[in-house]
Amino acid sequence: MSQNKTKLSQVIRDFKITQSEDDFGVNVTDYALRNIALRGMREIGFDASRKIKSLKRTIDTSTDTIPLPDDFVDLTKVGIVDADGFVRVLGENKNINYSRKLNANSNTTTFDAQPMNVAANRIIDRENDKTSTSSDSSDDDLDYHVFENYLYEGGIGRLYGIGGAHLPGSYRVNFDQNRIEIQTNDAFTDVVLEYIADEARSGDPEVHVYAEEALRNYMYYKIIERKSTVPANEKQRARTEFYNELRKAKARLNNFTKEEALKTIRKNFMQVPKY
Repeated sequence: MSQNKTKLSQVIRDFKITQSEDDFGVNVTDYALRNIALRGMREIGFDASRKIKSLKRTIDTSTDTIPLPDDFVDLTKVGIVDADGFVRVLGENKNINYSRKLNANSNTTTFDAQPMNVAANRIIDRENDKTSTSSDSSDDDLDYHVFENYLYEGGIGRLYGIGGAHLPGSYRVNFDQNRIEIQTNDAFTDVVLEYIADEARSGDPEVHVYAEEALRNYMYYKIIERKSTVPANEKQRARTEFYNELRKAKARLNNFTKEEALKTIRKNFMQVPKY
């Protein structure tokens, strides 16, 4: 365990130790307390202490896809690693096709999980079908918009809006099939994913010490939120205290320094060759 993080099990033990007999948050089972704490990990993690993981995955050449990790929440970067050790990111392309078609030779799919196993929830099986819907693959209609660079005898111009020639490829997240569609002309076989991970899916997740107090306040607030014996003003006080601690955790974890501001401003003055 790193020095700047605390195990969730330790946070739960500390919370139980600090509760006295006349507190509103007593008489909670260990299972309920852990469940509430895990929900707090997600709530705080997504807002304040995001955990970014980097994972190398091999492209499935038969479908040009890579599966999403088990603890995937949201994507931050997809790319390849060059010889210098830097990630060359792929560009997101919302037009990559990942369509499917109905499998006419199969029976309807039956969901076995009760109580949802009803006729209205049965659907026809589907299979991948990325084939073209038209036999005409000509792109002559784009010729009038392509700029031909006379310095290099033409042929290297780019159509505005289509994309430049510097990206190693493109991708599109396919949540329907829980994978990422990859499109590239290069011969690489692996890509690197950087994504926001669901820390609550770990065996004993860790919380940053900056957000530790916010998690304790979240646990107390959620424990008393639906108790009819707790006064409304105490529930409001607990809610306010949690959001105050969450705001402080955000300010500490996402500290934007003067040096970072200057570095961001100076990027606007960098000149690059135009293609």
